[in-house]
Amino acid sequence: MAADVAGHILDTSLSEALSERYLAYAMSTIMSRSLPDVRDGLKPVHRRLIYAMQQLRLDPTAGFKKCARVVGDVIGKYHPHGDVAVYETLVRLAQDFAVRYPLVEGQGNFGSIDGDNAAAMRYTEARLTEVAKALLEGIEDDAVDFRPTYDGEESEPIVLPSAFPNLLANGAAGIAVGMATSIPPHNAGEVCAAALLLVKDRNTSLDALLAQIQGPDFPTGGLIVEEPAAIRTAYETGRGGFRLRARWTREEGRFGTWQIVVTEIPYQVQKSRLIEQIAELMELKKLPLLGDIRDESTTDIRLVLEPKTKGVEPEVLMETLFRATQLETRFGLNMNVLSSAGVPRVMGLREVLLEWLDHRHVVLKRRSAHRLSAVQRRLEILDGFLAVYLNLDEVIRIIREEDEPRAGLMRTFELTELQAEAVLNMRLRSLRRLEEVEIRKEHTKLAHEQDELNALLDETGTGPRLRWKRIGQEIERVRKQFGSGPLGDRRSTFADPPKPFDLSAIMALDREPITVILSQKGWIRAIRGHQIDLGAQKFKEGDGPRPDLGVLECQTTDRVCLFASDGRAFTLRAGDLPRGRGDGQPIRLMVELGNEGEVIALFVLQDAARYLLAASSGRGMVIESADLVVEKRTGKQILNLKPGETAVACIEAAGDQVAVLGENRRLLVFPLSEVPVLGRGTGTTLQKYKDGGLKEVRVFASKPGLVWVPGAKLRSMADLQIYVGKRAEPGKAAPSWIPRS
Repeated sequence: MAADVAGHILDTSLSEALSERYLAYAMSTIMSRSLPDVRDGLKPVHRRLIYAMQQLRLDPTAGFKKCARVVGDVIGKYHPHGDVAVYETLVRLAQDFAVRYPLVEGQGNFGSIDGDNAAAMRYTEARLTEVAKALLEGIEDDAVDFRPTYDGEESEPIVLPSAFPNLLANGAAGIAVGMATSIPPHNAGEVCAAALLLVKDRNTSLDALLAQIQGPDFPTGGLIVEEPAAIRTAYETGRGGFRLRARWTREEGRFGTWQIVVTEIPYQVQKSRLIEQIAELMELKKLPLLGDIRDESTTDIRLVLEPKTKGVEPEVLMETLFRATQLETRFGLNMNVLSSAGVPRVMGLREVLLEWLDHRHVVLKRRSAHRLSAVQRRLEILDGFLAVYLNLDEVIRIIREEDEPRAGLMRTFELTELQAEAVLNMRLRSLRRLEEVEIRKEHTKLAHEQDELNALLDETGTGPRLRWKRIGQEIERVRKQFGSGPLGDRRSTFADPPKPFDLSAIMALDREPITVILSQKGWIRAIRGHQIDLGAQKFKEGDGPRPDLGVLECQTTDRVCLFASDGRAFTLRAGDLPRGRGDGQPIRLMVELGNEGEVIALFVLQDAARYLLAASSGRGMVIESADLVVEKRTGKQILNLKPGETAVACIEAAGDQVAVLGENRRLLVFPLSEVPVLGRGTGTTLQKYKDGGLKEVRVFASKPGLVWVPGAKLRSMADLQIYVGKRAEPGKAAPSWIPRS
């Protein structure tokens, strides 16, 4: 067969081959790596890790074992991937600041909230926690299906029994191909309370569930300041988000001074990186109300924030920090999980809980059936024991004298093969009279249990009701075990959404005048103050200020717009421009301006202002200032250009008339209202040309009139009447007072 296949080539298109292989890769990523199972809330690597530790007998009451031993078993038997990925998974499951209910108990250095890495796996030790034990409860009782491992030598569970609501309690995050998941952790006691409502009535409303589940409960605490309506919508649709803020208090000092102490920071924020971020913003003078920050943390977080002056309101100071730093974050909710049928989809809160409960129902039936089989087998053996106890002498004779004692016992006492084998394996001490009494007690007890199990598994009578009652009892036990105490008490609390603050006056404290200089070779810098002596500024050899753009006087709080000859607009914050008396920085390092592109306009964006854009072909349009704002380095294509065209003008449209001068020295004046206002586009024809294109354009008011260049004579509309026409006309020959240069 192999000889027939060797050398055989199948013709197929490249697109089909790539599609088939990429689809296989995408499905593998979705199913086997990134999305958790809705039933146990685990991805394959987590499930294999926990199962491998259970096989190593690393129970909560057992001793610790080296993490290197655990990782070796995982990658050797179950998970054919790198040891680094498996160890990082183990470390995260042991970090109480990363996981709400840790599944692994670590011994040694497992990292810190500052972002410190854990020690190498050869130095650390681990064992399972009680939470992980609850996830595994019943796995040896045929509660779930198993499948062969990657090499076929072992078997692994497809899903864990999951007596603990792990998906919602610990949350999940992952990025697959074309989809992602983001589920925040919740309080296990609240999740169990909501599940108990669904056990009693599967049609329980979402509002009743949300009366039990208030919202996320993050390991690091914090304040959730999301609108209740937004929270409800998020849990109803499975998509949304939650605003999370640091918890802080005001501490009084001497002589009327005070300071802010932060005791809890948002989930997944590294404390060291947060302090660095605040320090950087202070250096850039973007936190004008903050005087100093200190880290006085030990095992508990304690960040001290000192105001610049004691007259500042603490709420206002914190509001500036919440807006500018990671003291406030947003945690997204995207409950995209693998359903019990193995299909990835986004579920709402109610559907997630029902899937978990249905899984617990299946687990209970399988465990009960497994237990019933064991009870029936034991009862059969006990029936055999009781049968032979009536004539022990005959039993001894048969064993001593007959060549086939098993067949003799089966024939004489009408025993089954199992019963006969059990009698032959019976110890001599079991022939005591007291032992017969114990056997009868055990038989009575198991017979009663058999009746209960049969009633529990009955599909026509009260079986379903009994099963759901048993599930409710199990959930209540989990709620009592994990829903209170240091581990179960709620850590994240809720606060009213903050009222809007007007920080414009506060941010103006950091407002100072600067002058922006753009050189001929494209270097940009900002000099403190206005009316600077341009001749005193130094430039690189062969470089100097651009005569057309000159210098731009503005404030550090302004936004500066650069309009390029390729029709793109870029926005820079004036306060972010390189400062000092050096050469500055090349503009192409700050924005992605192509080698062929050139800055043709540099101005401060004014609120509610309009600007006239014009191309070399004579087309143009008017745009609102808001449409010129773009924070991306790549800019925004505003004026769409045809091959061979360039943008030649971007000027403020402050007036009601437009004067257009072509390269053919013809002038046209027409109302500005004839130029359309667009967000982006190719524009419309301003002036028609047979040869050449547009040279210059001006916008002016009818009263008082037009000043073509600064310092020139004012020309009234009466002086310009000969040049007035309609948009897109050729115009008249330009007057001599318009310079040719």
